Amino acid sequence: MHSIIESRTPKPITWGSFNAISDTHYYICKFHELKDEVPGPVEFCKTIADLHTNSWSPNGKFGFHVVTYNGNLPQKNDWKDTWEEFFTSGFERILDINVERGGPWEEMENLRPAMTTKVIPRLLRPLEMNGRTVNPCLVHGDLWCGNTAIDTVTNTPLIFDPASFYAHNECKCFISLSFCVAIF
Repeated sequence: MHSIIESRTPKPITWGSFNAISDTHYYICKFHELKDEVPGPVEFCKTIADLHTNSWSPNGKFGFHVVTYNGNLPQKNDWKDTWEEFFTSGFERILDINVERGGPWEEMENLRPAMTTKVIPRLLRPLEMNGRTVNPCLVHGDLWCGNTAIDTVTNTPLIFDPASFYAHNECKCFISLSFCVAIF
């Protein structure tokens, strides 16, 4: 993200894995003094639009080269050819994690086949039919008010703590919509 919108994200300094604990990782970036307020919508939305407009998937596919985490949830980022395939795979992984961590969820398990064979295809497949395409762009992946702030020195919005992957630029809308459909 920093290479695309460098003035709007903290600059990475170093990252890696601990030698003694190979599955534990670290990331260090430039420190910014932050205002305790949410950025204004115009400048904030321009930041996100710049990220989506000025990035593209290195292989033309949806996904990412490493697992990223949305909080403590590992995202399924395996490369997929279509937005529908990638979204369905991620959706199924979230349901699997929910059952692994919280036990059986009969209502959702009963809805799962309809979600993956009817709802998601009906919502997403038309985006890539009849000559239409979805160009995968880099998305933050965990964008909410806790992962954005205003830099006190530059007075500009900053976004941080991403769970990035290459996706449809409005992927969060689809995630929210699919869960609403599943619940109701």
